[in-house]
Amino acid sequence: MDFRLTDDQRALRAGVRELLEGRFPRERLREAVDGGPPIVDRALWRELGGAGFFALRLREADGGVGLGLPEAVLVFEEAGRALLPGPLVATHLAAGVVEGAAEGRTVVTALDTAGGGAGDGAGALVEHLASADAVLAIGAPGDGDIEALPSAGLTRTARPVRSVDPATPLHRLPHPDRVPCPDRMARPDRLAAPARPGGPRSAGRFRREAVLLTAALQLGSAARTVEMAVRHARERFQFGRPIGAFQAVQHLCAGMLVRAETARSVVYAAAVTEDAGEVAAAKLLADEAAVRNARDCLQVHGGMGFTWEADVHLHLKRAWVRAEQWQRAADAEEELAAGLLCFGA
Repeated sequence: MDFRLTDDQRALRAGVRELLEGRFPRERLREAVDGGPPIVDRALWRELGGAGFFALRLREADGGVGLGLPEAVLVFEEAGRALLPGPLVATHLAAGVVEGAAEGRTVVTALDTAGGGAGDGAGALVEHLASADAVLAIGAPGDGDIEALPSAGLTRTARPVRSVDPATPLHRLPHPDRVPCPDRMARPDRLAAPARPGGPRSAGRFRREAVLLTAALQLGSAARTVEMAVRHARERFQFGRPIGAFQAVQHLCAGMLVRAETARSVVYAAAVTEDAGEVAAAKLLADEAAVRNARDCLQVHGGMGFTWEADVHLHLKRAWVRAEQWQRAADAEEELAAGLLCFGA
């Protein structure tokens, strides 16, 4: 199987990188981090919608771009590289089923009742609730329910949770069945996926796609920290030589590259096969690459890397948050173990 990118895919990736570098440069990232309570930039959200970020996988007949999951992974990898904040995964998956999501007019976040952050009985973690217009409540595996809830009806019961990532505000919500929110979104009531090969999107498929797109965000961050470490190793001099000339720094950078490229191959493969086990492996490896690469990048930067003014710690903090979203390491390992047991039988 050939996983090399086509010319169109390379052009898509380059176009998204150019858009984000122009619309969300480092200065905007620092403004989002330093400017007080983080909120979604509505103008940027609409611009992303106009560029097809959220409608990428909708059919052209439905106003979308008509591409597939592999192309979505490339786009989300670039968003992860730029540390673009906001509930990108939920809004992308809601395109075509929540009015205005595809165009970026509606900000959609998600409440995963069975995924990351919900297993302790205290409720589920929801990102960017204060900025969201709608919340997708994803049912437990097997029940197949995906409901669109107005965010205004949920904020009354939400409890703010301190987030390690300054650009990702978090709230904890109880299970939606226990939320006093009688009004559902006017369109639609019960969500069904847009018509496409494979039929309606079940809660299981929705969650699997969310896991993979989150892994793509982690992959982008892991690749970006490799670039940051290598650049600093070339520019920082000690004892009259760039620190990249020292073997210890070379080994750190080489290990970072191996982790990023290993994760890349698995994420890309999972985007083609959409196999649950391969998606779990992609999330597991991408989480590890994002977290460990950010730590090693801090090491390459030395004491400067730990300062607030440097951007390295932002990648580490975002990687920590994403590692807890949709599928945590223990759950991914269980998924892989179950698949191996079935294969052995």
